[in-house]
Amino acid sequence: MNFTSKLLMLALSLFFVLTAHAQQIEMPQASPASTIAQKIGLTDVKIEYSRPSTKGRKIFGELVPFGQVWRTGANAATIITFSTDVKIEGNEVPAGSYAIYSIPDRNEWTIILSKNTKLWGAVGYNQEDDYLRFKVKPGKTGQKYETMEVGFVDMTDTGATVSIKWEQTRVRFRIETDVDPIVMAQIRQLVIDQQPTNPGLYYQAANYYFTNNKDMRQALEWINKSVDSDPKYWTVHLKAKIELALGMKKEAIESARSSMNMAKEAKNPDYVGLNERLIKSIK
Repeated sequence: MNFTSKLLMLALSLFFVLTAHAQQIEMPQASPASTIAQKIGLTDVKIEYSRPSTKGRKIFGELVPFGQVWRTGANAATIITFSTDVKIEGNEVPAGSYAIYSIPDRNEWTIILSKNTKLWGAVGYNQEDDYLRFKVKPGKTGQKYETMEVGFVDMTDTGATVSIKWEQTRVRFRIETDVDPIVMAQIRQLVIDQQPTNPGLYYQAANYYFTNNKDMRQALEWINKSVDSDPKYWTVHLKAKIELALGMKKEAIESARSSMNMAKEAKNPDYVGLNERLIKSIK
């Protein structure tokens, strides 16, 4: 066999080896991967995990032993990512990605945020990589969860609770974000320190002050500038609410009626109803 033939045979052998390795049978995963994302305040939060199922097994205390570090899911470690600094159960956590491990027990769980996000499950876990540990109390669910489920509940403008449920066990921990300093810095830059020509900026600033019970006189000044420049049924409705908060009942009724008429013309029954209820609450 000459050199050219040998080279050809080698190339064909390599081709068949690579082809054999590339061929796989695609089947449903026993613990399918899942990603959930949620905007909490001004922070983007993402959780990537795999979802194991009970399949007739007893989970906590048996398949997942009490008192041992668990990957809080299946396959690779569960990863949580924050786009800004947050607080978890009152503890400061910088922006970034962390692996969520846990140590389940009958009456108390330890939740761990690890800086090492590259492990396969808990294999190679080292406590020295922990960024944070905190305790939570497990609870019972009202139904059985065949497949592990992670979600966000109890949403507010600044926070949310991460809920982990599997079998009939539930654990939760709270995430809080720092919204007010960020929003106030924008209001100061875009509204207070300059005279914007955009009436929407005045509306946004007034709405934030009203919603967060800040200086109502300042909120009224800003909403008046928005309404005087470009009256809309939603901006006039906000004006009515701010006037009512300041005890200006007569003015609030007048503004609510004006907003209601504008909403009728725009065929928006939601704002018609909002203004009707506002007027009724004043009388």
